[in-house]
Amino acid sequence: MPPGGGGPMKDCEYSQISTHSSSPMESPHKKKKIAARRKWEVFPGRNKFFCNGRIMMARQTGVFYLTLILILVTSGLFFAFDCRYLAEKITPAIPVVGGILFFFVMGTLLRTSFSDPGVLPRATPDEAADLERQIDIANGTSSGGYRPPPRTKEVVINGQTVKLKYCFTCKIFRPPRASHCSLCDNCVEQFDHHCPWVGNCVGKRNYRFFYMFILSLSFLTVFIFAFVITHVIHRSQQKGFLDALKDSPASVLEAVICFFSVWSIIGLSGFHTYLISSNQTTNEDIKGSWSNKRGKENYNPYSYGNIFTNCCVALCGPISPSLIDRRGYVQPDTPQPAAPSNGITMYGATQSQSDMEAMDSCLRAFQMTKEKKKKKNIKTWKKICKF
Repeated sequence: MPPGGGGPMKDCEYSQISTHSSSPMESPHKKKKIAARRKWEVFPGRNKFFCNGRIMMARQTGVFYLTLILILVTSGLFFAFDCRYLAEKITPAIPVVGGILFFFVMGTLLRTSFSDPGVLPRATPDEAADLERQIDIANGTSSGGYRPPPRTKEVVINGQTVKLKYCFTCKIFRPPRASHCSLCDNCVEQFDHHCPWVGNCVGKRNYRFFYMFILSLSFLTVFIFAFVITHVIHRSQQKGFLDALKDSPASVLEAVICFFSVWSIIGLSGFHTYLISSNQTTNEDIKGSWSNKRGKENYNPYSYGNIFTNCCVALCGPISPSLIDRRGYVQPDTPQPAAPSNGITMYGATQSQSDMEAMDSCLRAFQMTKEKKKKKNIKTWKKICKF
């Protein structure tokens, strides 16, 4: 038998001895030590972790790799086939500026994609049960009757009433501006949107890096497109337009990629510049949370009143620490977050651990009684058959 195959048998034998034997000669050092697990290994959301929990991404990362390929291929062709000619004929500052933009784009992209966007920790079973009891007391309902689950609370922020929605997956009342991402299955603080191009949610902790990524990418795209056209025009003045295209076919590919992508990138940068200047999120803007159409008294309570302050708070304010502590160790006696119930919550039916153990013991006793009756019936039929 291979060495790896003996592990399960040894565990089985040990459990049999510990169950049926009460000998005082058993030494406690034979017990197998359980390796400590980190919190990212038991994380309930739909995320992928790398480098021992240091990198956190969504599970759907295919479009993120497409983003990387487009940036790397376009920039690589530009530096390989255009920059040498442009540095000799025009100025050597062109590859320097292009390199600075490229590294800034890659740095902000990876910072956005690999970081915690502001995930809110889920409630433990005890916390969820305590919250349900508070809701029962507040609503004045007894545990015997059915009532629809509560969905909102109301708080006042800068004179504006804001509703806090209850999340049936995370078992918490979401704080203001938070929302549950259906793709990552997490509640995210100051949720903006889930971006497949960066392979992560965009929220409170990585929004500034996302904005700097799309803004710098728009500059890089315009930069490459402009100097590729300059390269082709400069060559066409010497050899003709068709000969210039034949001499630098990579420039044609770069120009096509930049032409079809620059419009959407610049438009996205402009849209998020508007959001930052008004201190809104994409989620709030799409829903029209602070639109004047909802009433004259409806206004954005998070805006500071001027564009400069809103931009400074969004781009230069302190970054809040991660709340999930994904690299911390799971303590053996720490209750794990409540499992999602797919939108179905049983109110008034929360049971303690002792009640569950009592129920299990009752079921085992019932099963043993059934087996004893079955054996007794078999013995009775054997006696009858002998006669």
